[in-house]
This record gives sequence, structure tokens and C-alpha cells, in this order.
Amino acid sequence: MSLRNRQWVLRQRPQGLIQDGDLELIETPVPDLKDAEVLVRTLYLSLDPTNRTWMNDSQGYLPPVGLGEVMRGLTLGVVEQSKSERFKEGDIVTPLSGGWADYAVVHEQGLRPVHRAPGLPLTANLSVLGMTGLTAYFGVTDVLKAKAGETLVISAAAGAVGSIAGQVAKQRGARVIGIAGGPDKCRWLTEDLGFDAAVDYKNEDVGEALDRLAPNGVDLNFENVGGDIMIAVWNRLNVHARMAVCGLISSYNATRMPPSPNFSRIITHRLNVQGFLVLDYAHRAREMVEEMGPWLADGKVKWKVHVDDGLEGAVTSLNRLFTGDHDGKLLVRVSEEPAA
Repeated sequence: MSLRNRQWVLRQRPQGLIQDGDLELIETPVPDLKDAEVLVRTLYLSLDPTNRTWMNDSQGYLPPVGLGEVMRGLTLGVVEQSKSERFKEGDIVTPLSGGWADYAVVHEQGLRPVHRAPGLPLTANLSVLGMTGLTAYFGVTDVLKAKAGETLVISAAAGAVGSIAGQVAKQRGARVIGIAGGPDKCRWLTEDLGFDAAVDYKNEDVGEALDRLAPNGVDLNFENVGGDIMIAVWNRLNVHARMAVCGLISSYNATRMPPSPNFSRIITHRLNVQGFLVLDYAHRAREMVEEMGPWLADGKVKWKVHVDDGLEGAVTSLNRLFTGDHDGKLLVRVSEEPAA
């Protein structure tokens, strides 16, 4: 009996939060392998805000997922069958172009090996030592070029990227203020991660809180949200402040675009505003691991993973990113890990 493969395919472009009928879970047979191909069983699926942008029919750094196509996503898996000389059964791998599915048939050139980090769970490769860590590390060290004594404000600071970015900045000697939703997340930032202060946007005015916590203004902004939260930070950026625009999650489900800041401040305050993509830094991953590894080993950088079980719940899980109903990096466990 041939293997069956469950796959989430995009049926229509979502309007706002993803609704029933926007994606469909279908089942298809797994095709036979050709020479140099590998059958990968998905272990974990990474859920990221960019998943939602790929569902829109709009220009981006990658083309949108087509209607009827398998939903794109970053995955980590194990080789189940191989006709490749480069990969054998049992190897842990990441497809360069993954999808929301139980299995993937991938040409050997479309895979990269994954090495288990000593003392860390496999999920670290999709979080603190994966794209999440790369984004946070290079956003702080290369885009912002954070220096000791500078004041950095991070939005979505309790999220996967923001929580690591703040800790990287602390290692650089910066003063870090995180913006997060709810007292529990804010306590986690200050009591566990070492942030200097936190703003609870759900229960206090962000601008007033920043006036209190950063009376001399803001030197650096690691922006993940956009909209009103970004405007509150923007209006307090100092002359020659630097802003790294990593994400604008407030707009990803919006049916109307959120408000924008007064861009004349770029001129009057000579701001340096730079967008960036983690893909720009993938080739420099070794740099991040060399510095981040000892921090992790010494407990100087902490991280969380929120794992939901089951591919069938992936759509519901993705919506957690936009409701804040999770902590840290959001993953779906699609199947059980092999023994180490």
C-alpha cells in the first residue's frame, strides 16, 4: 500500500484572519522516487507571519502561493527513503522550499542537512539557531549596529524574533525596552530575559509609557508591528536614530491599511530606516552560531518554543500569531522525532 500525503492547499485569498474554506486539507498518494530524489517526512512546521503574506495576491520577496497550490512553509524533517548519494535514511534535513504536508519528495539539490546542536532540542534549529535567531542577531548587530548605552525599543518583544533580539542587544550593552501584550509577557521580558523595561500595549498608552521609560528619546527601533505602535516609537526617535524594519504584522490581516507615521521625520531627524530579510544573511549563519552558541550554553540568551500537535490544526495555529495566543517561536509537530 502506497503512502498517503496530507497537504494544505490554498483555495481562496483570505480577507482578514484565515477562515474556513480559505485552505483545504487534501490527501494524495506519495509519488515514487526518481534518481537523486529523497522522501522527507515532516517533523516540524514553522509558522511565521510571512505565511499570511504569501496568501495574498501581491508583490513580495517571493511570489504568492497560487490557488490550488500546497501552502509554502519552512519545515524540518527526516529522510525516510533516498535515491540520493548525498542523503541517507535517517538524516535530518530542511527542504529549501517546504510546504504544509506530511511528506515531501525533494531533489537532493533542494535539501540542506541539519546538525543537532549538543545539549539543545531539535526545535532549536527552527528557532534560536534557525531563521528566527538569524533575523534577531543580524537585525541587531548588522542593520541596527547597536552600541553600548543606546536605547533600543522592540515591538512584539515577546515574540520569537523580538525576544531574542532584545537579549542580543543586551549582550551589546544597549538599554532595551520591549513592547508586548499583557502583564505575563512583560514580566517574562524583564524578569527572565533581562530587558530593562517593558510596555504593556494592551493596558497602557505606549507613547506615554515611552516618555516615562525613555525620557531622552529612542536611539534604535527593531520594528515588527507597524501601525499605531510603530507611530508611538517613531515620534520619539532621536536625531540620527536607526530603525530596522523586520515586519509589519499589524497589516498582514488588515482589510484597510493601518496608519503610517509622518515620514518628514526622516528628513528632520536624519533617520536611517532599513528593511531587511533573513534571506540576506543565510550565508552568514556560521557567524551567528559562533557568537550565539556560547551565550546559549551560558544561559545568557533564553528562548521559548510553543508547539501545537498535528498538521490538521495548522491553520488554527497560524492565527495564534495574530491574536497573541502563544509564547515564543510557534511550531506544529507534524510527526514524531526519530531517536537521536
